[in-house]
Amino acid sequence: MAVRQADVVLVGGGVMSATLGMMLRQLDPSLDIVMVERLDHVAHESTDGWNNAGTGHAGYCELNYTPETENGDVEIARALQINAQFEVSLQFWSYLVEQGILPEPSTFINRTPHQSFVWGEKDVAFLKRRFQKLKAHHLFREMEYTENPEDLAEWMPLVVSNRNPMQKVAATRIKHGSDVDFGSLTRSMMKWLETQPNFELMLSCPVHYIDQRDNGRWKVRVKNQKTGELTKLEAGFVFLGAGGGALPLLQKSGIDEARGYGGFPVSGQWLVCQKPEIVKEHHSKVYGKAPIGAPPMSVPHLDTRIINGEPALLFGPFAGFTTRFLKQGSLFDLFGSVRATNLRPMLSVSKSNMDLTRYLIGEVFQSHTDRVESLRNFFPDAQEDDWALQMAGQRVQIIKQTAEGGGKLEFGTEIVAAKDGSLAALLGASPGASTAANAMLNVLERCFPEKMQSADWQERMKELVPSYGQTLVEDEQLLNKVRERTLSTLKLG
Repeated sequence: MAVRQADVVLVGGGVMSATLGMMLRQLDPSLDIVMVERLDHVAHESTDGWNNAGTGHAGYCELNYTPETENGDVEIARALQINAQFEVSLQFWSYLVEQGILPEPSTFINRTPHQSFVWGEKDVAFLKRRFQKLKAHHLFREMEYTENPEDLAEWMPLVVSNRNPMQKVAATRIKHGSDVDFGSLTRSMMKWLETQPNFELMLSCPVHYIDQRDNGRWKVRVKNQKTGELTKLEAGFVFLGAGGGALPLLQKSGIDEARGYGGFPVSGQWLVCQKPEIVKEHHSKVYGKAPIGAPPMSVPHLDTRIINGEPALLFGPFAGFTTRFLKQGSLFDLFGSVRATNLRPMLSVSKSNMDLTRYLIGEVFQSHTDRVESLRNFFPDAQEDDWALQMAGQRVQIIKQTAEGGGKLEFGTEIVAAKDGSLAALLGASPGASTAANAMLNVLERCFPEKMQSADWQERMKELVPSYGQTLVEDEQLLNKVRERTLSTLKLG
């Protein structure tokens, strides 16, 4: 069996691994990097444009990032954090565009206003409070609010056309929101990486075995699905960025930090309209409030999308229950992930989330007519024949052990790293791809601490992400400076 020595092995050909590979290549071009992907091309699972929301999650329109407290207040800390993290991605992409590494920005990102829309006295009051709190912060100062029918007709014509004039409605808008085709972005990054020395992409090569040697280096065995050839990789650092496939690989690694983690898989579906006469009438992302019991990534939204250069409207996502961890995974993924160390947390979560389970099962059994009826909350004139159902990607929510030994379902992303920094994995879902650059900075800080503190890497990091080491949540001047550049470079202004 061939043994291939490397500095870094990246497992998974999605946006996370591509982002980390790109950062490492910019920081130290001498590093020998190998990326392995189980499918025959990159960015085809959760990263692909049809498999994710592509919202460029910035907290502008996602109401689940600003929950209402029991006393009626609106909590905005998470929205501020996610917005600042998305700004990190925008800075990194701007650098890559300026260097000619990424192509014309419109091939992967397009200006698309981010809007929230609600109806009914209670939700209108909530949206107004949310607007007032966010608008007062410099990250959200461009936010607009309206209950005016004429404004709404301009902002979202499909949404308000033929709506009951007695229904109380309200909306907010940020004009410089974006639609991101993460599939195209990732394929462009990979295309450049493949031209670089000391970089190798191995396709159709799932990982069969992973173990740490006594000297601290990792052995990773992959098998080419087309030729049957086995390859043993050895590396000082391994990153598991395989989406839903990351948890089983993390468990195989045997690191102590993986103990107690489980996964709760959720599938998704979109209603898709590609009729030009309808698509051209709506140019924004309009998010509403999630139904009671729904997981956060099932917040309904009517989205303008540009995927592989083609415009479409997507509505959803409609969640569903599955036992697969990947769209092209196995029905036994969930059962195979059960261990003695995570059995109690997983049972605890299944017991305490019956509302969620019932909601997911209900979604699975919805008819096309039911789904179009949900769409009519956002597009009253929607016709069944104009919309087709399409499968979205798989999401594996994190189940995490609590201090008492039970389990908690976490909605978000999390880095799990070995204490010696030799291995890291990214678990979880939304906001996911939008905050990839910030997440991978976290990996670098935890796994390459000495190099990240060196003068050379510090200087390079400031070039890649000018706000690095500072806080956009607190520094208004810095935000003004970086946002002016990114909106101009990425043509979002």
